[in-house]
Amino acid sequence: MVSQDTNAHKYRLKVTAGADYDLKTHQVVPVNGETIRIENEHAIVSLCVRVQNYRGYPENSPSTSPYFDHPLHKKDLYSICFAITFKEPVNGNNLVFGNDFDHPVRDILPPGFNAALRIVQWTLDPGLDGDVYADKPYLYSPALASWDLFRIGDKMRKSDEVPTLHDEVIEEGSYSEDAANVRQKFNIPETAMERRKHFQDEANRKEFEFEPGRMYVADFGNPYLAFEDFSVRLPGFNLHIMKYVDESNHELRYTLKDISTGRVYLAVVFSVVLGEPEDEKDYRKGEQRDDSRGKFDWEPEPSSDDIE
Repeated sequence: MVSQDTNAHKYRLKVTAGADYDLKTHQVVPVNGETIRIENEHAIVSLCVRVQNYRGYPENSPSTSPYFDHPLHKKDLYSICFAITFKEPVNGNNLVFGNDFDHPVRDILPPGFNAALRIVQWTLDPGLDGDVYADKPYLYSPALASWDLFRIGDKMRKSDEVPTLHDEVIEEGSYSEDAANVRQKFNIPETAMERRKHFQDEANRKEFEFEPGRMYVADFGNPYLAFEDFSVRLPGFNLHIMKYVDESNHELRYTLKDISTGRVYLAVVFSVVLGEPEDEKDYRKGEQRDDSRGKFDWEPEPSSDDIE
């Protein structure tokens, strides 16, 4: 066990997100605040990030969210929640969610890391796999088997509003009868635990197809990663990571991507910063946000399934 780093309080957190790895294209995420819209030629995403006991940017961000008062999330410490509408078919076996890095981290992995990873694989996420010793390390899980909550929505029309999520607590299930029929078609269980177990089977993932134009909503978080003191808190095992942070290693990236093509749909980056980041200054100069994410302004070509 590593003792707590007393310098953790000197650092602050910044969260950015975009549709690729390039931080220059990212938006600053208003943690515990509003939903942001992220779009490229492959997907439209609404994203909401919540962190318990948050201390970071933008300035004056709420330290918590009513989300953590909900019975489903009283023990959780953070949440990455998003609605995604793909503009192309994506096979369920190809979509992964997890952490990756652009540079090696093998030389700074803390003592006990492998033990912590085994705990996660054995007790929390059997589908987690990757190579942390590679030049570009990664740990991915099949998205359908790793998301804590997964809700299927309707096919979206061009004139429909892009959803906001910050005032909603996502629950497992469907938004409509049509969406419920999709779950039934693919024999997806109604509970989150059984759905995750169902999609641990590769054959079930291969059978599932994310439809272009249909909205899917996912929520991911847990009680094991504490950003207030930058520690990993696993059953019987605590690991404080601030002593391993330096100029080259100060970001934790969550990625949603198609593993068969390498196409990235969403990248959410948690950065440890000391002092005020430049884009925070720009953000505080008066970037105006409203509560609307706008229209979809896009819809797929009709398929044979849409023609009666």
